[in-house]
This record gives sequence, structure tokens and C-alpha cells, in this order.
Amino acid sequence: MRLPRRPRLLLPVAIAVVAVVALFFLFSGIYTDYLWFDAVDYTSVFSGVLLTQIVLFLIGAVLMVGIAGGNMLLAFRMRPMFGPAMFGGGSGADRYRMALDPHRKLIFIVGMGLLALFAGSPLAGQWQTWLQFVNGQSFGKKDAQFGMDISFFMFDYPFIRMVLNFLFTAVIISIILAAITHYLYGGFRLQSPGLHASRAARVHLSVLLGVFVLLKAVAYWFDRFGLVFSDRGFVNGASYTDVNAVLPAKTILAIIALICAVLFFAGVVRPGGMLPGVSFGLLVLSAILIGGVYPALVEQFQVKPNQQLKEAAYIDRNIKATREAYNIANTEITPYSGEADPSKVRTDGDASVSGVRLLDPALVSATYEQTQRIRGFYGFAPQLDVDRYPDSTGKLVDHVVGVRELMGPPEGQNNWINKALVYTHGYGFVAAPGNEVNSGGLPDYDAKDMPVTGPLASTTGLKESRIYFGESPAVTDYVIAGGNPNKPQELDYPEVGGTGQKNTTYTGKGGVPVGSFLNRLVFAAKYGEKNILLSGDINDNSKILYVRNPRERVEKVAPFLTLDGNPYPAVVDGRVTWILDGYTTSNDYPYSQSESLGDMTRDTATNLRAVAQQPQDKINYIRNSVKATVDAYDGTVTLYGWDGNDPMLKTWSKVFPGIIRPASEMSADLKNHIRYPEDLFKVQRFTLARYHIEDAAAFYSGQDFWNVPNDPSQGNTNKQPPYYLTTTMPGENSKPTFSLTTTFVPKAGPNLAAFMAVDSTAGNDYGKLRILRMPSNTPGPGQAQNAFQSRFAGELNLLGVGASSVRYGNLLTLPYAGGLVYIEPVYIQVAQGGGQEPYPILQRVLVSFGSKIGVDRTLDGALKQVFGAGQETAETPPQTQPNTNSALQSAISAAEQAYKDAQKALQSSPPNWDEYGKAQKRLEEALKSLQNLGARPAPTSTPSASPTPSASATATTTDTSTVTSSPTPSGGT
Repeated sequence: MRLPRRPRLLLPVAIAVVAVVALFFLFSGIYTDYLWFDAVDYTSVFSGVLLTQIVLFLIGAVLMVGIAGGNMLLAFRMRPMFGPAMFGGGSGADRYRMALDPHRKLIFIVGMGLLALFAGSPLAGQWQTWLQFVNGQSFGKKDAQFGMDISFFMFDYPFIRMVLNFLFTAVIISIILAAITHYLYGGFRLQSPGLHASRAARVHLSVLLGVFVLLKAVAYWFDRFGLVFSDRGFVNGASYTDVNAVLPAKTILAIIALICAVLFFAGVVRPGGMLPGVSFGLLVLSAILIGGVYPALVEQFQVKPNQQLKEAAYIDRNIKATREAYNIANTEITPYSGEADPSKVRTDGDASVSGVRLLDPALVSATYEQTQRIRGFYGFAPQLDVDRYPDSTGKLVDHVVGVRELMGPPEGQNNWINKALVYTHGYGFVAAPGNEVNSGGLPDYDAKDMPVTGPLASTTGLKESRIYFGESPAVTDYVIAGGNPNKPQELDYPEVGGTGQKNTTYTGKGGVPVGSFLNRLVFAAKYGEKNILLSGDINDNSKILYVRNPRERVEKVAPFLTLDGNPYPAVVDGRVTWILDGYTTSNDYPYSQSESLGDMTRDTATNLRAVAQQPQDKINYIRNSVKATVDAYDGTVTLYGWDGNDPMLKTWSKVFPGIIRPASEMSADLKNHIRYPEDLFKVQRFTLARYHIEDAAAFYSGQDFWNVPNDPSQGNTNKQPPYYLTTTMPGENSKPTFSLTTTFVPKAGPNLAAFMAVDSTAGNDYGKLRILRMPSNTPGPGQAQNAFQSRFAGELNLLGVGASSVRYGNLLTLPYAGGLVYIEPVYIQVAQGGGQEPYPILQRVLVSFGSKIGVDRTLDGALKQVFGAGQETAETPPQTQPNTNSALQSAISAAEQAYKDAQKALQSSPPNWDEYGKAQKRLEEALKSLQNLGARPAPTSTPSASPTPSASATATTTDTSTVTSSPTPSGGT
């Protein structure tokens, strides 16, 4: 039935309209992407990547269409002159041919278009492989098996495999399409007594099969080099079987495949199917016997009965390559005496522990949230960061820092104007020394409030506190800032003590101008928001800010980098700046052990989503090649080359010249805030748990393998994260150094096997990995945690009765006085009144050295109990004192009243911290009285549910090995 004239005219118009709209949205996506790169001044990355992808797409599409489509056309031209009749009549193929033949041109064009898309897209996605192949730099080191530069395996071999895979795909598709075409047009028939084919069809298919086998010969030859990535043996890399069986087998198979290809080509001049059949059978049989059976026999009967001896040389290759690839070859391992008796050590003048960080960045985030959020639409990251800032004397002190980020408009006010034009940014840098708290157990902020006040704000010269670019979930949305400077409408910060607000207008250089009609139109299309086009609040001064997460911004301008999961803010040259660590990674380093990046970096922080998780991609090479910064106000992204010896960084610097600046251009202030990256350290500790062993025989036995301990403060369900803190490693001229630290336990057993630290201060020793190997009887973190909980469960649970709960902070491990000291802060989390969320308050510090344990309101007090005054009292059983019922009851009543007063102070709105501190002091004195009367809280495993302490809960004899708390005034620790 023929359509009426008008519908026939409307159909092309409708198709054209749909095509124009689709092209406009495609243009909008690409154009807005270009505008973003232009705004951050990285258009060379945008154009370089896009041009490479377009060229690779076109090459892939043209080659695939040329090879597959050309063979299909060739098969059509070779069709028999008399059609199917030459084989004695028609067949089922005739019906298909008759149905398709009238539309064969359309089918061919559409099919080739889909094939071009299918072939070009994956090849375009391999742009990094191509660019590394073209620009690859030498490693200056050779692999252990073939004596070739490492760059061949890192840059050349992946490209060769990519080309071979593409050609294999093209030839297979050509064979299929040519066979279908020959069948449809009578080139061959499947009929009794067998296959009948025209000479042209036989020649054509024989050549194609010959090309396929020839490619197989080339693939067999290059497979030899791929053996350096084999996982057949005890470790990754070419094993004994690979070198002595698979390697010669691949060479033989390459020669056999070459012979078989010649036999297939011979089928062109010799009629019949004998030669192709013989060559195909020979190839299959050779692949099974030589490529499969022979290596399996060698593995089963030569290697397995003598695996340690046979694999020793190849394990040694793997150890050396892995230590080099993960940059742990220069790790310094030192035996450590691990003195366990505090009475035998001298601590005079050793202040390396007294100033250690006590605030747990993960726990006190809730405290920052409640005490410094100011308004409900602000918030802090779930895990704060640790950095160094000077105190009032100019001494660098570990600080727990965070930025007050915008979480979005208040509930019920989430309209477009508020979300896009008013609530555009967060405000403020908040910091507190990690080694002290105020009288109420709260962080003693030296940078706080809005606008930012405190000594640290003055010391650092903080000039710009606005946070337009950050980690808050709200930054996934765009905002439009700037506008009319004479009538500011962006909320800057709420007025103190009032109901109004101070407004501002963005004046930063970051962002894309959105005043022109074209830009408003394309962004309206990009975000599907008509208000961008229609709003009268947008003018020539307005800029649209998007891709505002610092990690996403660096990923976009440096797509060849893998980024650390924990960017951190710092005040650099008077501005809040996000600092990020970028890694060059690969899974193509010969003989190196390949592991999942996600598995190697998984711990408490990643499992709780406090920091970003790494992908599960496998790697066997990593370098911290780049330090990146993102300005929190204007979004400026700067990349600094940190590891100038990394060949991968040299390669990408050649690909994108000028985008990576030399480290020498870093300001002195920025260098002061550089720290060793967490994810790299996690990868290295995961690797060093086994690869601290350099002897192949010892590695094979695995007796000295280590594990990263589970986090005892979190119930032993996740790996313990590494901790930033200032510590002093043993040795001559050692001094306190900002470090990233971790511990190891044996493969089987709870004891401590080793302590590891890396210097995190920019300088000559930056990145120096040091391991202290511990005596076998040194208590591990889990044992230290159990000792703390069992010794002081009663006292701590007494603090955590009623609506309160006890929370343990990060368990820190430090070398000290020739031994090892464990330090753990203990927080009380109290449910607040007035709608406030519960948050932790530091109340106790636990310290252990050997079997000696101390607890106090301050770190100094707990240390003195273990090492200083009161040591003799701790070691001698307390004398029995009169324990009359009246004295005991009086002490219990005092404890109950002090607890009630503390609860009352906390539940007032706002909480009365002065009264709370006084009540805590009275409670501590009451507990001391109970101890002197011969009673102490009974150890329990869970917080008491009783709202007040009772005599039955407190009347037990003091353990002679326990050091109890002294009534030290609360305050700075």
C-alpha cells in the first residue's frame, strides 16, 4: 500500500529533525567539555585525546570495512555465472537470496556501518596503548629472560597484542561474511555426497584461512614474550615449565603454523581439500600435543616433585622484579631489641612520644560536625585529615584538619535558585592540634568559626576561606556564580547571633562564562534545565562551575593517572588548596607479582567509605609520579612531576608536553604540606608482607610471611589503616619526623612481627621505608587492645553508662625507649539534647609498654604511670586500707553525683563544658577513693546498661599489674 503524499513528505522531515536534535545534544556535550578544559587551561589534553580517539576510530573502521567488506564484495563478484544451477538445482539458500537480493545494497551499507562502529569504538578506547607505543621511553633495565628493555613489555608488547587481536577479528569476520556470500550466491553447496564448491570460492576461503594461520604463527612468536607475565608457576613470571617447555613449544608452533599457512595457500593452485585438511589437522594436533600436553607433563613429573629446587631461580627473578616495580627495593630492615621492661629503660629527655597525636581523624569528624558545623547545611568529611602546622612557639605539630563544606540548601528550600545561585560554596578551614584537647575533652581549635579565627589562621596568612571545589556530595551539581557584584546573592556565611546572612559574589578565574546565548543554550541542553536559558539572574559576569570534586578534576586533566583515594586540604600561600597524589600504574612489568589495587588498599577507612575505594584493576607497577593541587576557590589544577626518574611519567610528559611542571616550581609552603601517599603505602605494605624476604628458598617456605593486622579498635573486621603521626625511629641522630606508620603480625599468630614507617616530609629522606623487626614475644595490636579492655573495662564502662558509650580511637604503635609503646585515646560518646547528634569526647588515654599499662586523662599522666613517678606503686600491691561501709558508700555516692552532674551539663543546650570538666574531675577523684578503699570497677566486655554505678559493680580487688588513673586535671594532653 502506497502512503499518501503528505505523510511521505513528513517522514523525511521528522527524521531530519530527530537527526538535528541528536547532533545538537552531541555537539553540546563535546562543546561544553571543551569549554571546561579551556577554563582550566588544559585544552591540549582535550584535543590530544579526542584527536587520537577519532584517528584510531577511523583507522579501525576503515580497516575493518575494507577487509571484511572487501572480502564480501569479492565473494559476490566471484559468484558462479550460472548461479546455483551449476550444482544441479536450487537449495534452501535460494529463498534467502531471493528475499535479500533486492535490498542487498542497503543491507551492505547498514551492515558495514554497524561493523565500522563495532570495530572503531574499541580501538578508540585503546588510545593510551597507542600513545605509549609511539612515545614510550626507555627504562634502562632489561628483563631476566629475553634481555630486552622493560619498555618493550610496558609499551610495545601491549600494542602488538592489540594489533594482532584486531587483525584476528577482521579475518574471522571476513571468513564468515565471505562464506555466507558464497553460499547465498551458489559458490558452494552442502549436499550429498558432500561439499560442492566452485574453484573461486575454494581459492578465496583457502587464502583467508591461510592468512588466519599466518597470523597465528605471528601470535605464537609474540606469545613467547608474554611468558614473563605467566601465572603458571609458584609466583608470577616465566616459571621453569614456561622457560623449558612452553617457550620452545611456542617457537615450534610458530614454525608449524607458518608451514600450515603455506599449505593453505597451496590450495589455491592445487584443487581438492586434502592440503587444507592436512594443514588444519596438523595445526590442531600440534597445538594440543606440543602446546598443551608436553608442558603439562613437564609440570607434573619434573616440577611438582622438585618445585622448590626447580623454581628457585624464577622465584628469585620475581622477588627482584616485584621489589623494583613496587619501589620497595631499598627498604631498610633492622632488628629491634624491643625492650619490654619499663624499669630497665631511660626516658630522660626523650619527648618523642609525649606530643603524639591523640585525636582520631575518623572519630572526631562527628565532633567537628557538631561543634563547628554552625548551620545544618554545612558539614565535614567522614574522615578528617592529618597535616603539620606550627604551634605558638613555631614548632610543627600534627593537626587534624577539615573544611566546612556545603551539603546543599536546607530541607524544603531545594529549589533551582537556591541550589544553583545562592548556596554555591562552603566556608572555612577548621584545625586543631592533634595532641591536646580543652577542659571538656573537645578539640582545642586554633582555626575555627566563620569568618575563620584563631592563631593558625593568622600564622598561615589565610586570605581566602571559601570552598567552591571540594568533596561534599553537593559538588556533583553545578552552580552558577559571579553574577552582579553590586547585588551579591551567594550565601557567604550566616551572621553570628542573627538571622541574616552575609552574601558574596564569586570573582575567581575558574569556571566557564555563561553569559552568551550560545553558552546558556548548550548548558541548558547539557543539564536539561531551561532556567539556565531563561533566568534573569545570569549575566555576562556569571560563570558556571562544574566537575567540582578535586579528584574528578585531576582525573579529567590527567586521565593517564590513578589517583590516591584521600585528597587532603591545606592552607598553602594563604589559600585553601586540595593536595592529591597521582600514580602511574601498569600491569605489564615483567616478572613482577600482579595484584588487585582494590584488594591491596582495602582497610577500615575504605570499607567504611571514609575515603575513596580503588578499582579492582590488577597492577604490578606503581610510582607516585605526580603531586597535584586544586585551588578550593577557583578550581585551578596544577600538576607537578614528583618522580622524575619514572619512565612512564617521561612518556606521558612527551605525549602532553607542558602540562606537568617540574617539582622545583613548587612553593616552599606547598612542599611543607607534602606527605607520603596512603594508597601507595598500603600497596607497599601489602607487598612487603611477603617480599621483605629476598631469599628464594625462604620465600618458597613462607614461614616468615606477615599479615597486616585487623583494626582492633573496630572489632577486628577490617585491616588496620596506616596512621600519620610524628615519631622517632631508632638510630643515631634520630629526630621526630612526620611519618606514615603501620604494623605487621605473623602469618599465623597475634604477636607483633614488625613495625614500618616512611618519612613523609619533603626532603632527602622522603619516601625512605624502614622496618623494625620485632622479637617473637612482642605483643601485637590485638593483644594490646585486649589488655586495655580487660584492665580498664570497669572504669571505662562506668564512664559509658546510661545514654553514653565508650569508643576507642586509633591504636597507635611507636618505637620508644628501646621498646614499643601502644597509645590509644578513649572517647565517651554522649547523646545530646536539643536535637544534636551524639559525638565523641576524649576522656582517657591508655598507654602500654611491655606488660605495664597506664590510664589517665592526659598522655603525660599515663606515661608517668608507666615510666615515671608512681611506677613503684604500680608494681607493688596496694596496702589494705580500712574499708568501712560508710566510707565505701560515700565514695559511691560521690561517683553517682558526679556522673549525674556531668550528664546534666552535657544535656543542657548548649552543653556546659566547664561544668562537665569539673564533674569529670570529681568523678575521677571518687574513683580514686574507691581504689584506695580496695575497690575498683569490675571488668566487663560491654558498657553497663545501668544509669548509675552501684556497689556491686565496683567492689573488686585491684590487679597488682594494673596502673590506675591519677586525678590529673583535665586539659591539654
